[in-house]
Amino acid sequence: MDQTPPVRPSRPLQGRIFSPETIRRVGVREPWRGDLYHRMLTVPWWALLSLGVATYVLVNAVFAGLYLLQPGSILGSRPGNVLDAFFFSVETIATIGYGVLSPGTTYANVLMLIETVLGILMVAMATGVLVARVSRPTARVMFARVATIAPWNGVPSLFLRMGNERRSQILEADVALYLLRFETSSEGVSLRRFHKLHLERGHTPAFALSYTAIHRITPDSPLHGATPESLSAEEASLTATVTGLEEATGQTVHARHSYSAADILWGRRYADIFATDEQGERYLDYRRFDETVPA
Repeated sequence: MDQTPPVRPSRPLQGRIFSPETIRRVGVREPWRGDLYHRMLTVPWWALLSLGVATYVLVNAVFAGLYLLQPGSILGSRPGNVLDAFFFSVETIATIGYGVLSPGTTYANVLMLIETVLGILMVAMATGVLVARVSRPTARVMFARVATIAPWNGVPSLFLRMGNERRSQILEADVALYLLRFETSSEGVSLRRFHKLHLERGHTPAFALSYTAIHRITPDSPLHGATPESLSAEEASLTATVTGLEEATGQTVHARHSYSAADILWGRRYADIFATDEQGERYLDYRRFDETVPA
């Protein structure tokens, strides 16, 4: 068995988060060909809609060109008119059939049959993707841009602030925090390892407004003795996850966020985001959600 240590960069990559999304994969199928359905569920809405419109126009343009290959294949159209052929294709693939244009030859009828079947498949696939995206439960959890390390009851502690952007609560929420870093064994083998960081309170019955995860850096903590320089040299990063039940739907939702070593501020704490207005009512100021102050 080959025990050759993996190749690592000669210099630390400052501020870079190593995650599955940032690693280039060699020897696997192209994502767009190998997992197209999953990609359609994860691309932004604007990209999905743009791709759908472009595909629809392209398919109709291709069939319009095929209809034009045989003169007289479309009854009621102007000879060689591209727009007539394109709009006839649109009527066919959408099964509209206004009655002005119709297939006039066997060739055109065969094309119409193929296009109709293709249109049914396209509508079915598009409906499936849209329904899956709309019905998929999502957690609108916002994470502070940085994590902080500051004393807490006399013990250095790691703080990570999260907020619920929805008015509905996340019930039975579980929060987990992991440290990822390169470690070298006594044999000189370099490995990327995960360490789960113990939280003062990793579970809450209701995540309503904001939540601050706290990890005490005690002697048994993986962060004990760490410095900004050591975390940078180890290319360390933090990954936070939130899992719970969405109150309105009862479905399981989850959120994840990662921090590089450069995103951890030492000797700082989060600014207070709870305030009172002139009428004496308490409110949450999300404009200060990412602000920090000296510890």
